[in-house]
Amino acid sequence: MNNLTAIILTFNEDVHIRRCIESIQPLADKIFIIDSYSTDDTVQMAESMGAVVVKRHFKNQAEQFQWGLDNLNITTKWVMKLDADEYLEQKSRDELQKLLFKAPDDVDGFYIRRKILFMRKWIRYGGVYPLTVLRIWRDGRGRVEQRWMDEHIILPPGAKTVTIKGNLVDDNLKGITFWTDKHNHYASREMADILIQKYFPGQGDHALREMKTDPQARWKRIIKEDIYGKMPIGFRAVLYFFYRYFLRFGFLDGGKGFTWHFMQGFWYRLLVDIKVNEIESRCGGDLNLIRKVILEEYGIRL
Repeated sequence: MNNLTAIILTFNEDVHIRRCIESIQPLADKIFIIDSYSTDDTVQMAESMGAVVVKRHFKNQAEQFQWGLDNLNITTKWVMKLDADEYLEQKSRDELQKLLFKAPDDVDGFYIRRKILFMRKWIRYGGVYPLTVLRIWRDGRGRVEQRWMDEHIILPPGAKTVTIKGNLVDDNLKGITFWTDKHNHYASREMADILIQKYFPGQGDHALREMKTDPQARWKRIIKEDIYGKMPIGFRAVLYFFYRYFLRFGFLDGGKGFTWHFMQGFWYRLLVDIKVNEIESRCGGDLNLIRKVILEEYGIRL
C-alpha cells in the first residue's frame, strides 16, 4: 500500500462521508474519523466502509485535529488531512499513488490544488483557484497551527515539499442555509483570532508567518493581518469584494459565482468586522470583559 493514514473530522456528515471515504480508500492504509457525536448516520456509514471512528467533543478544527495527530495510533509514513465535504479527483489519486510510493526521503509534504464548487458550480476566478493547501505530510513532521480559524499545517524550517497537479475538491451539498449558518460560526471564530492578535498577542500562534515552505499562505496571512487588518472596519470588506469580483475577474464565474463572491468575499468579511466592532464597543479595552463576553455569548475561551 501507500503507507498513508487519512484523518477526517465529522459532525452530521452522512450526506458527504461516503463520497469522501471512497475518494481516499485507494490510497489510505487506514482512515480515522474523529466524530463530534453525530446524531445522523455518519458513524455507521463510516464504520461500514472500514474507517476507525473515535468520538470526541469539539473545540475547534485545529485543536481537534492536533489531538488526532497526538493520540491516534498512526503507524504509517504519511498523514493526510481531509474535510468530510472534500474528495480527491481521480487524477490526484493516480498522481499520489506514484508519488507516495517513490517520494525521496527529503520530501516532507505534498501540496494539492483546492477546487471549490458552490451550488455545484466550479469557482475559477476571483483569486480562488488555484490555491494550494498542504494536506499530506510525513508523520511527526507536521503540526496544526493553533488558531480558531484558518489554521494551516506547519512543517519544520527547511522542509521540502512537492505540489501535485491534481485537485482536492471542496463541494458541500447541504444548501445555502447550512452554508450561512456555518459561516456565521466561522465569523465568530475569526473575530476571536482578530481580538487575540490585538489584545492578547502572546496567545496567538504565528508560526505560519515564519514558515518559508508555504509562501502563498504566509503572504496571504501577512497581507490579511498587516494590510487588510489595519484598514477601517466595513470599508475593507467593500474593497476586498471589489478586488476579487472586478480586478480578479470574479464576474466571469456567472450568476452562482456572483453569489459566492458576494457572500464569501463581502457578506462574510463584513460579518467578521461587525462582530469585532460589537465586542470592542461593548468592552472597550477591558481584557477581562472581552474574555467574559466572548465566552458567555460565543462559547470561545480566550
